[in-house]
Amino acid sequence: MLIPARALVAAAALLLAAAVAASIWPEALVPWLWLAAALALLACMDAVLARGMAVPEVSRRVPHALALGSERTVELRIANHGPRRLALVAYDHLPADFECAELPLALRLPAATELRPCYTVRPLARGDRVFGACELRLGSPLGLWQRRVRAGEPSSVKVYPNFQAVTRYALFATDHRLSQIGVLKRRRRGTGLEFQNLREYREGDAQRQVDWKASSRMGRLISREYQDERDQQIVLLLDCGRRMAAKDGALSHLDHVLNAALLLAYVGLRQGDAVGLATLAGAPRWFAPRKSLATVNALLNQVYGLEPTLQAPDFHEAAVDLMVRLRKRALVVILTNLRDEDDDTLMPAIALLSQRHLVMVASLRETILDDALRRPVAELDDALTHAATAEYLERRRAAFKRLERERVPCIDAEPAGLAMALVNRYLELKRSGRM
Repeated sequence: MLIPARALVAAAALLLAAAVAASIWPEALVPWLWLAAALALLACMDAVLARGMAVPEVSRRVPHALALGSERTVELRIANHGPRRLALVAYDHLPADFECAELPLALRLPAATELRPCYTVRPLARGDRVFGACELRLGSPLGLWQRRVRAGEPSSVKVYPNFQAVTRYALFATDHRLSQIGVLKRRRRGTGLEFQNLREYREGDAQRQVDWKASSRMGRLISREYQDERDQQIVLLLDCGRRMAAKDGALSHLDHVLNAALLLAYVGLRQGDAVGLATLAGAPRWFAPRKSLATVNALLNQVYGLEPTLQAPDFHEAAVDLMVRLRKRALVVILTNLRDEDDDTLMPAIALLSQRHLVMVASLRETILDDALRRPVAELDDALTHAATAEYLERRRAAFKRLERERVPCIDAEPAGLAMALVNRYLELKRSGRM
């Protein structure tokens, strides 16, 4: 497809202006006709040459897996196998929910060479996505036309929940600097619950740690060392209902919950526990608890395409299903956006699950609520908003108090703090022996 270039449009505009003069002065008509004929001839010749130009070969190198909200580089390979130098504009057809501020790319490509230009993309939604064929606009030899062509093949990518938090955790754990990302290390009261090994007595060891039989054999004091129990189970119960479509920043609440769940799964696996997952109020997913670190990848492939639905969550129905599937005791983490009206199904669900499992409720709190309370009250509308927000938050606090009276561990956090709050509460429960 040929598109007029700026040079041809400008020449046509000048010719049109000259036509006005020729209509006023008849003696200018003949020169104008010659100019029009010359421009038409040049345009036709240039169009024929443009159609005969060799189309560059295009390929794309894009990571197979992308993380939601994280920038990644995409590389194009554009090879000119023709005998002429090419001036071209390249526009890669991105998925609709990708951000990119660097396209189109204006390039000059010498004969028999190739270029590898790069640009940066930022995915804003999870799931399977496709890059379309690359669109090129090739400048004609005389610069009067642009030839529009498609080149290259489509590329499929998967956009996963943001796994950068897992990468950071692994890095800081290796360097023993977890406190820098918000993981709290509290001093344990007493010893762990599971025997780990024997070692020489150290100053400060409790007397009950001393293994007297081993000490008599070795001729010196030997202490038992304990660790937190391993081989336990964590099951993440994700609410995919209509509330989770609410957004804080560029990400939905479901996106924030998935990012936090992914980090908790990684930490739990490092602690020697098995991790599983189930969903409610959406596309049914069941992932039985597993222990290997490959579980993180398996979980990613289970949940990367999840989207919020219009359904209301029925926690009791999900609890009945979970009791059938899950026979061994587990920590069941309910990830949702809690409302006071949830009592009708949430409290029976917790009562049912608590017969065999330890239940924790982790709820997202919209940042707009705290912002509304902090905003100065200057007009009647501000006062009404402040009062309604305060009343809503009070009902929310009452719902959490009802859970706490049932000794249910709870988290009420803004999206940015959910992941670390979840990890810290899990580690606290593990140290306490409640799991």
